[in-house]
Amino acid sequence: MKLAVVGATGLVGQKMLEVLEERNFPFDELIPVATAASVGREIEFRGKKWKVTSMEDAVNMKPAIAIFSAGGQTSLDWAEKFAENGTFVIDNSSAWRMDPGKKLIIPEINAGLLTANDRIIANPICSTIQMLMVLAPLHREYGIKRVIVSTYQSVTGTGKAAVDQLNMEESLSLSPASRQSAVGSRQSAVYPHQIYRNCLPQCDVFLDNGYTKEEMKLVNETRKILADDTIMLTATAVRVPVTGGHSESVNIEFTREFDIKELQDILGATPGVVVQDDPASNLYPMPLNAGGKDEVFVGRIRRDHSQPRSVNLWIVADNLRKGAATNAIQIAEYLLRENLV
Repeated sequence: MKLAVVGATGLVGQKMLEVLEERNFPFDELIPVATAASVGREIEFRGKKWKVTSMEDAVNMKPAIAIFSAGGQTSLDWAEKFAENGTFVIDNSSAWRMDPGKKLIIPEINAGLLTANDRIIANPICSTIQMLMVLAPLHREYGIKRVIVSTYQSVTGTGKAAVDQLNMEESLSLSPASRQSAVGSRQSAVYPHQIYRNCLPQCDVFLDNGYTKEEMKLVNETRKILADDTIMLTATAVRVPVTGGHSESVNIEFTREFDIKELQDILGATPGVVVQDDPASNLYPMPLNAGGKDEVFVGRIRRDHSQPRSVNLWIVADNLRKGAATNAIQIAEYLLRENLV
């Protein structure tokens, strides 16, 4: 079986290769795909060297599965060409998420919707994945009426250039002699302001309604995945100088009353979710501890005494793993397990 990883040299693409190796994903031939500048270079994987391939050549090689992580425009330009050749495309960009003809999949929640005809499958945005891993089982039990979420998102969600900006700004702050380079470093920055020792209340670009694209993705993707347009959700997405993962403060109002112990037990029994909630021992989820892990961690679980039938939660996950690479690979594993490929 041939497996293509489109965007193999990027931050998420590298993480995908790492997760593929860890999970011992079964395939015979790896097709790493990248931009023309990287074609011909070699990537070492599972003790072998694989040459980076162009998009055109990869399409003609007819891989069984192609996992895309190369940006929305690349997906729009190439995903259908792979699909027309019989390839299952699992796309990590925003290109197909809200397309009514494409499934938006978190395997633990709605993989059962997939059929052999779903040749382009959308991977949700990282912040949606970790939130819904916690919200989905609670929605089934109590019915979600409204969600208020504030996200605290790692610079890794923007890509390697953002990590480079954070590291550069930190190095400049530690070296007085190099502060003269600060102006020049801003010219190559991916954020409109310094991110080191700062928080930017802006993830992605602003829309006409005053929200950012990231914030509206949380709204729209939640409704699509949970198949419930009645859920009211408002979001504020913040970029923070962290590299371990995304954190979210989530307030949920249910349509039915709940018992806090029962709610904790439901989350504790949910596959892929780990409850870390012992305030007396200062135990709660942190991106520092979530980095490199596939689980979604939840803690600070407490009733909201200002609003009936409401609860506060703190959710943390590695955005490059469950928020991107691992979720996509779990979709591929499902396709194989159900003999859809």
